[in-house]
Amino acid sequence: MSDASKASPQIYGYHAHVYYDAETLPAAERLRAGLAASFPVELGAFSGAEVGPHPVPQFQIIFTKAQFQDVVPWLMVNREGLDILIHPLTDDMVDDHSVYALWLGAPIALKLHTMQRRGYRDALLPKAA
Repeated sequence: MSDASKASPQIYGYHAHVYYDAETLPAAERLRAGLAASFPVELGAFSGAEVGPHPVPQFQIIFTKAQFQDVVPWLMVNREGLDILIHPLTDDMVDDHSVYALWLGAPIALKLHTMQRRGYRDALLPKAA
């Protein structure tokens, strides 16, 4: 049972990080194209390398709280075996990528020591619908 005295953090939206390597890049490209065709989400570029806490190449998806119910089930059935991190956007990046993380596929050990316990700059939040 949850502790009613502790308030849940405010959620401003969500990120999904789709991980790939040279072998799975074609599947990641198909997934990204399918997302673009199906949802008005914000899609980041293919990183091609490590970036931030992500130790392997990935691309980012930014979506709103309202889109969660459509985007996440779509990712579940269309991920083609890719590993995907889904996390909320609160005022604590570290908890978002660890405590509140949802994984589709195998979890990847993130480099959490590279992050700060703060919120996100505007460019990383969903645009107002």
